[in-house]
Amino acid sequence: MKATVVVGNPKPRSRTRQVAEALVDRLVRQPCDVQVIDLAEHIHEIFDWPSDSMASLNARVAESDLAVFASPTYKATYTGLLKAFLDRYPAGGLSGVTAIPVLTGADQTHSLGADVHLAPLLMELGATIPGRGWYFVMSSMDQLEKLAQEAAERYAWAIARTAQLRAGVEPA
Repeated sequence: MKATVVVGNPKPRSRTRQVAEALVDRLVRQPCDVQVIDLAEHIHEIFDWPSDSMASLNARVAESDLAVFASPTYKATYTGLLKAFLDRYPAGGLSGVTAIPVLTGADQTHSLGADVHLAPLLMELGATIPGRGWYFVMSSMDQLEKLAQEAAERYAWAIARTAQLRAGVEPA
């Protein structure tokens, strides 16, 4: 299995990255090929067209079984950095990828942002979303392990349930 975490925080090694990694650590069984793409490390090339290194990162995500897209909440939605990365995909470019949208923020004010803004973009790109996005309030960092475990259990259940349905569904 291949999993990728894409972090759209303009600050490298951010708390948003910690939140996303905590979720993946609790969700996937080992061994699993997990890679973190911290977009803050690619700011100087994100708008280069074409870019072999960005194309390689985009391919990594598109070839993943699971991708977590994490961003701090900026202006009630995700960052432009994450949007610029996702804009490199054509419609359907994430087909076959199970994607989890994650937003972090100061309080619950924008807690629907992951579902209202990020999830629809990921679906437009062809990703499968296994339930509601995860909105993490940053003042809860002291509870990260517990909250990440709870979120992982919800996603694991939804993913497993969908996999069970596969046996009884035939493509048209």
